[in-house]
Amino acid sequence: MKLHQIITSLLETDLYKFSMGQAIYHQYPSYKTRWTFKCRNTDVKFTPAMVEEIKAQISAYCDLRFKEDELDYLSKIEWLHEDYIDHLRIWKPRYQDFIISTDSECGFSLEAIGTWLNTSMYEIPVLAIINEVFYRMTYNYDDLFAQYKRKLAEKTQWLKDGTYNLGLFSEFGLRRRLSAEAQELAVETLCRTNPDYKESKCIGTSNVYLAKKFNVVPVGTMAHEFVMCVGQGNPMYNPAFSNKLAMDSWTKEYGVLNGTYLTDTIGDETAHLDMEYTYSVSFAGVRHDSGDPYEWGEAWIKHFENYYNKYHDERVNPKNKTLLFSDSLDFERASKLYAHFKSRIKVAFGIGTYIANDTDVPALNIVMKVSECNDRPVAKLSNSDGKTMCKDDDYIEYLKKTIDWRLAHK
Repeated sequence: MKLHQIITSLLETDLYKFSMGQAIYHQYPSYKTRWTFKCRNTDVKFTPAMVEEIKAQISAYCDLRFKEDELDYLSKIEWLHEDYIDHLRIWKPRYQDFIISTDSECGFSLEAIGTWLNTSMYEIPVLAIINEVFYRMTYNYDDLFAQYKRKLAEKTQWLKDGTYNLGLFSEFGLRRRLSAEAQELAVETLCRTNPDYKESKCIGTSNVYLAKKFNVVPVGTMAHEFVMCVGQGNPMYNPAFSNKLAMDSWTKEYGVLNGTYLTDTIGDETAHLDMEYTYSVSFAGVRHDSGDPYEWGEAWIKHFENYYNKYHDERVNPKNKTLLFSDSLDFERASKLYAHFKSRIKVAFGIGTYIANDTDVPALNIVMKVSECNDRPVAKLSNSDGKTMCKDDDYIEYLKKTIDWRLAHK
C-alpha cells in the first residue's frame, strides 16, 4: 500500500546543508560527487516492496520546489546571501541522479551521482525516507508511535525534575527519525513549549522546516563531506592538509566567528595542527562526532589554553569556546559530559536518534556518505572503529601514509 508523502518541503533538511551549499555554490560549483548508502545493521533486510516504496518517495521528493515563503525564511538567516537564495529559487532535485537497486546484503542499494551542489542536498531527506518506510512497513506503526510518545514524556519529566541536566542542547534527529510526526512532536514538546527545566534548555532543531514551523532556532555546523571534498577532491592538494584547506575555504565564505568546526574527518591530530591561532580565534568551537568524548574534550581545552596562555587573548580563552557533542548521545551520557566540562568551557549537545527515534525496537544505523569526488575516492578516517567509510582500501592506506608523513614532519 502506498504511503503518504514523507518529505513535503525542500526545507526539510538540516541547516548545515544550506551553509555548506552556499560555500559549494560560490567556490566548487563544478565539483562532482558520488554518494553511497550503507546500512550498518547486519540483521536488517529491506524487502522488494520497501525498495519500490522508497523509489516512489524519492520520486515525489524530486517533484518539490522551494516556495517563496520558504525562501523568504532562508533569506533572513544572516549568513545566507541573496545570490544563493536565487540559486535555490530555480533548484530542484533530479531523480536521474539516483541509482537504486536490491543488489546488496541488506536488500537495498542506493547511490547518487552528480554535481556536489545537487547531491549534497539529497543525503538528509533520502535517509529520512528510508528510515520511515522501513519502520512503517516492518512494524505496527501505531504501536511504535505510542511507545515513542511514552518515552518522550519520560524524557521531558527527567529534564523537569533534574534527573538529567544538559545545559544547552538541540534536536538533531531528522536523518534517523521514526517519522515526520515523531520529530515534529519532539521539537514542539522539547523546544517550542519551553518547559521549566532545571538546568537544561532545548535551543532549537537542525530541521529547518520545523524551525520555521515552530519559530525556534535552526541549528547546524558543518559535515564531514566538506572536509573530505575540499581536502581530497583536488589531486593538486595533499589530503593530509584537508583540515587546513577546509578551514581556509570556510573562512573565505564566512569570515570570522564562523561557527563550529568538525574535527575528526582525518583524525584530530591534524585538526589540532591546522587550527592555529587565527582559526582558534575565528571558530566559535569544535564538534565531537567519534572517539572518546572525554579525551577529545580535554585535548581541545588544552589546545585553546595553550593559545590563551601565549597571547592572553580572551577570544581563545576556553571559557569563551564551545565543545559541541553529537556522537550517539542520550540524556545520561550528555548529563555526565556536561557535569565534567561545564566549569571550564561552554558545552552544548546535538542529540539525534535518542530524541527522534526511541522506541522498544532497535534503531536503524544507516548512513549516506560521499564516496568519490571528481572521480577520485575520498574517505573519512573516524576516531571510532566501524565508522570509517571508503570504497577503496588502497586509497585509505595512501591517506593514512600522507597523514603519518605530515605528523612526522610537523
